[in-house]
Amino acid sequence: MLVVMQHNATPEDIQRVVQTIEEMGYQARPMPGAQRTAVGLVGNDGRVDESRIAGLPGVKEIIHVTQPYKQVSREWKTENTVVQLPGGLSIGGTEIVVIAGPCSVESEAQILETARLVRQAGASILRGGAFKPRSSPYSFQGLGVKGLKLLAKAREETGLLIVTEAMDPEGVDLVAEYADIIQIGARNMQNFSLLKRAGKAGKPVLLKRGLAATITELLLSAEYLLAAGNHDVILCERGIRGFDSSTRNVFDVAAISVVHELSHLPIIADPSHATGRRDKVIPMARAAVAAGADGIMVEVHPAPDRALSDGAQSLYPEQFAELMKEIRVIAEAIHRRVADPIGSAAQV
Repeated sequence: MLVVMQHNATPEDIQRVVQTIEEMGYQARPMPGAQRTAVGLVGNDGRVDESRIAGLPGVKEIIHVTQPYKQVSREWKTENTVVQLPGGLSIGGTEIVVIAGPCSVESEAQILETARLVRQAGASILRGGAFKPRSSPYSFQGLGVKGLKLLAKAREETGLLIVTEAMDPEGVDLVAEYADIIQIGARNMQNFSLLKRAGKAGKPVLLKRGLAATITELLLSAEYLLAAGNHDVILCERGIRGFDSSTRNVFDVAAISVVHELSHLPIIADPSHATGRRDKVIPMARAAVAAGADGIMVEVHPAPDRALSDGAQSLYPEQFAELMKEIRVIAEAIHRRVADPIGSAAQV
C-alpha cells in the first residue's frame, strides 16, 4: 500500500504517517519525489485499517499496489531509479553504460590487457568472473580470491569499475570487498538466501534473469533485494531457454520494454549469453540499445580461441571497438548517449 502525500505536506505530516504505520505493526518507507512524498507500507497482510491513515493531515490518497512485487513496481515509485556508482557513473539515467570483459579472469596478463582494450574502446565497467558456476564440474571454475585481486588491480590501472559474481551467501562479503557491483547470476536468481545477503551488502547488485524465469519471477527476486534494504538494483536480460538450437538462448528483447513499464529499476542486456554466438552478439547489442536498455554487458577476450570459458561468444577487441561506434549512433538517435569511462585517459 502506498500513501501519497499532498504536495504541501509538512515533514511533521509525513512523520505522523510513518509513526501511525509503525504503530499498526508494519514498516514505513518514505519516498521523497520531485513533486510530492509517498510513504510505502511494507508487510500488508490484508488487515490494514486504512481509515487510520486516510484521515491524517497531509494525506492525499491511498493506492493499493496490485502487483505481487511491491517496492519494485511502478505503482510504488513512478520515477526511474538511477543507481549511482563510484566516480559519478550511473545506471538508469539518460546515459547508456557499457560493461565489457572476459567471461572469466584467467591470468594477470589476460585481464589487464582486456581492461586496457575495452576502456580504450569506451567501456565504463569491467566484467570478469572470479568464481564461475559451470554446467560441468570439470570445466574451469575461476581463480577465486586471486581473480578478485586481479580485477582490483585492473581497476587501479585503468579506472574501470568492477562487476563480478557472488555464488553463495558466504561469498557475498568477499566479493563486496573487491567489486563495485555484485552480480547475481542467472542460475542463482532464485537463491533467496543469496539475495537476502546481497541485499544487506551495501553495494549495488546486478541481478540476471534466470534461464527459464518469467519477468514476474525476475521482479519478485529483485523484491528480495529491496526488502532487505538495497535499492541499488540493476536487472539484466540475458536470454531464456528455448527449444531451437540455433542460438544458445532466446534473447527476449521485448523484456526490456516490459520491465520499464512494470518497474522503476534499470535494466541492461547481455547479448553474449543471450545468443552464445559471436556473430549474433553485435546485432543483438544494437537491438537492445534501440529497445531502451540502460546498458549492455558484452564478453570480450584478447584471444577468444584460447579462452577458458565462453570463447565462442566473446568478441575480438576490434569487433568490440566497432560495436561501440555503432551503438553511439543508435543512442544519439533515441536521444541518449553512451557513458564515457570515468577517470583520465592517462590511466590506460
